[in-house]
Amino acid sequence: MNEHPTTSAASASGASPGKASRLQAVRGMNDVLPDDAPLWEYFEDTARSVFAQYGYRNIRVPIVEPTALFVRGIGEYTDVVEKEMYSFEDKLNGESLTLRPEATSGIVRAALEHDLLYQRPQRVWTTGPMFRHERPQKGRYRQFHQMDAEALGYAGPDVDAEQIVMLARLWRVLGLTGIGLRINSIGNAGERAAHRRALVAYFERHADLLDADARRRLHANPLRILDSKNPALQSMLAAAPKLIDFIEDDSRAHFEALQRHLVDAGLDFTIDARLVRGLDYYNRTVFEWIDDSGALGAQGTVAGGGRYDALFEILGGKPSFACGFAIGIERMILLLAAVGVRAAPAPVAYVVHTGDAAGVLARAVAEQARDAGMALVVNAGGGSMKAQMKRADASGAAYALIIGDDEVHAAAVAIKPLRGGGEQFAVPVNDAAARLAALTR
Repeated sequence: MNEHPTTSAASASGASPGKASRLQAVRGMNDVLPDDAPLWEYFEDTARSVFAQYGYRNIRVPIVEPTALFVRGIGEYTDVVEKEMYSFEDKLNGESLTLRPEATSGIVRAALEHDLLYQRPQRVWTTGPMFRHERPQKGRYRQFHQMDAEALGYAGPDVDAEQIVMLARLWRVLGLTGIGLRINSIGNAGERAAHRRALVAYFERHADLLDADARRRLHANPLRILDSKNPALQSMLAAAPKLIDFIEDDSRAHFEALQRHLVDAGLDFTIDARLVRGLDYYNRTVFEWIDDSGALGAQGTVAGGGRYDALFEILGGKPSFACGFAIGIERMILLLAAVGVRAAPAPVAYVVHTGDAAGVLARAVAEQARDAGMALVVNAGGGSMKAQMKRADASGAAYALIIGDDEVHAAAVAIKPLRGGGEQFAVPVNDAAARLAALTR
């Protein structure tokens, strides 16, 4: 090998020759370890099941998309596009690419590219990592995960209500009771333009009260000033012109019909005139589900969405109706953990064995139990009987199956309860799987 010393792996990593430095994950991009993953799986499996009850099907879109997709879709002057996107140049062709900061734009791009709405409207969902370059804090990370559901080609407001009701069902199934619903209407483009002019005029009259961030947004995106958390601005913001006062008959009728659907479904909600969402593609209905328990601190929003009827046209397609939402999975995991939800599936049994013949029998018995639908862990890597029993206990299994020379000679398996007491007993090898299944019913 003819490698120059300065291009070696040690030199590239900055470590001294012969000793590699220990690498760590990028700040704000977190590992999900095996002890934590079951709660993620529990949430994701539950959400998939609920979505399927409403006819939503899975769609999977790339993590990397053309930067222009998000600039056009989300809005050039949004915080996401201005400050938070991970963008880079493709070395193959010089194209600007971006790690997706949200999923809706990619789903609409896929619907247009593959003509998904040609035959009928679509209800779809997706899940996966998103990326935003921001300061990590509780429930808010540079790589974060969302579960999105989108209804494409539906004019609503029945589908708007359906998605909100679907989320309410998800919270019930998960056992969450402290999540409140806030809704608003942000009208259509013309109505927002009229409100925007009034808002700019109002803020200009109070320019001496605006902080630096609000002044920067004043003419580029004044609606986002309403989202400011600066305590010094709250009194002034409370008196600002409200978008709901600018919406006209069609948008108002849509919003009133949404409210009737929610009342008919028995859902409580609050109309929040300052709820606008952070992406430019929204219109008419917007909503958020917010943890009211305080378990998530300042990052209380666990799900949010609304209509985005203009996005298809913005991205070069024919006008089409659409509504959707995203759930922040990290925040859901924090909330589920805070209210005591535990979802750590343990194997039914841990198989302890000593000796070559016992090992063969142990693996055969485990396969028979797996054929019956049970989860078993067979000890690997050797170890004394005492060491293996410690591993069995640490695995969380309800039972230890013990196979040694005596069991091999007797064609039997010893079953030892590991939780809640009980005496060890033996069963014939051919009966082990059935007996174990009976014990776990």
